[in-house]
Amino acid sequence: MKKKIAILGSTGSIGKSTIDILKKNKNEFDLVLLTTNRNYKELYTQAKIFNVKNLIITNNKSFNLFRKKFKNKRFKVFNNFSCLNRIFKKKIDYSMSAISGLDGLEPTLKIIKFSKKIAVANKEAIICGWSLIKKALKKNNTEFLPVDSEHFSIWSLIKNHQNELIDKVYLTASGGPFLNFPFNKLKKVLPKNAIKHPNWSMGKKISIDSATMMNKVFEVIETQRIFDLPKSKIHILIHEKSYVHAIVQFKNGLNKILAHDTSMKIPIFNTIYENKKFIKTKDLDIRNLNNLNLKIIDKKKFPLIEILKFIPETNSLFETLLVSANDELVNLFLDKKISYINFQKRLKNFIKLKEFRKLRRKKPKNIKEIYALNEYVRLKIKSLCI
Repeated sequence: MKKKIAILGSTGSIGKSTIDILKKNKNEFDLVLLTTNRNYKELYTQAKIFNVKNLIITNNKSFNLFRKKFKNKRFKVFNNFSCLNRIFKKKIDYSMSAISGLDGLEPTLKIIKFSKKIAVANKEAIICGWSLIKKALKKNNTEFLPVDSEHFSIWSLIKNHQNELIDKVYLTASGGPFLNFPFNKLKKVLPKNAIKHPNWSMGKKISIDSATMMNKVFEVIETQRIFDLPKSKIHILIHEKSYVHAIVQFKNGLNKILAHDTSMKIPIFNTIYENKKFIKTKDLDIRNLNNLNLKIIDKKKFPLIEILKFIPETNSLFETLLVSANDELVNLFLDKKISYINFQKRLKNFIKLKEFRKLRRKKPKNIKEIYALNEYVRLKIKSLCI
């Protein structure tokens, strides 16, 4: 029987990687749903390859263009995610949640109900709405699969282990493009410098987060939430080559390391096939293993790491504040309206404002509350910076 699959955000980088993996054994899968925001032409190509009938295009202009251009094709095209009850008559085997940004939270929550397993590659959904996701997973008896290379690695390493056995978890960070940059030259950094990641091919926003090390702040929060671990057990190490993705130290004296090439297809492949098929990979990189060169983070060069001390142990609205403020400041930096150094200073100062202190003690009640705070924070940042 074919495995029934849905891909949310199928035209993004994770979505396209998922499509590439499924193509290898196309006859084993029945793609029930594909979604995009704007890229309706790519969506059409994907739908044609897999004969997908159900499509969601959330951008109104792209939705109308698709319907006009492909009106004679046999597609059911929807404009939002309220249609899922009409698409799914029973649970499908696997859903990939790969919509970027906070826009991915609501679709993730909605499709959990219709999924036996959900693989989530959306940082913001986990960081801001983990308590809502966890509740939905439990209610619908849906299995959660982390896709980010670090969290997939931790998940792989701690399977069949009780949390009490875990002493420490180490996430690795490449250090981005400015790891070996003289500190005094960071003042003159431009967006074009910051988006040049040494190891990964990523979008502009996440490349900036890698340069500032904000992505590791987010990944610590994700680790804390997904694996129900205290912050005190989660640490970050610089590893320039991005070959080792996580290290887990156990109380029985064992240390486990997970290493793989810098390709997101590896964790995606393993969440789909779960050791039932094999992916072609390069030989073990002995040179990288012999030169791991692990280092402690220089907090002077990467000051945003200190934000971690403000993060509460359980999901709160403070994480939405952090995600929204960082996103808006990244946009301002990319538009050259603030400098690289100023962007980081503003973020640290912004989250310390008196009006936001109470958010650390406030658990999100629903999506509306998260989205309302996101909108307010973005407007507040703009009013203070422009």
